[in-house]
Amino acid sequence: MNNRPAIFGDRPPSFVSKATLAAELDMSESTVDAYVKRGLLPEPFKWGGSVRWSWADVSAHLTAQASSGDDPFMAGVGNV
Repeated sequence: MNNRPAIFGDRPPSFVSKATLAAELDMSESTVDAYVKRGLLPEPFKWGGSVRWSWADVSAHLTAQASSGDDPFMAGVGNV
């Protein structure tokens, strides 16, 4: 049983766990790890004993990628 409080409102908490980030981005936690390694998502930071992402940093990172039109994954596909 999950004893975590529900998230209300139209945004995630300011500092999210990997599980929350994955759910918010509609992907698995392993995809979050892969995207961080490839630079598609920002690096997390340790806060106490927890690993967290700043949602503002994630949002800015994704917005910058979307506005640049560059997709590092698709650019790499040409190298295969």
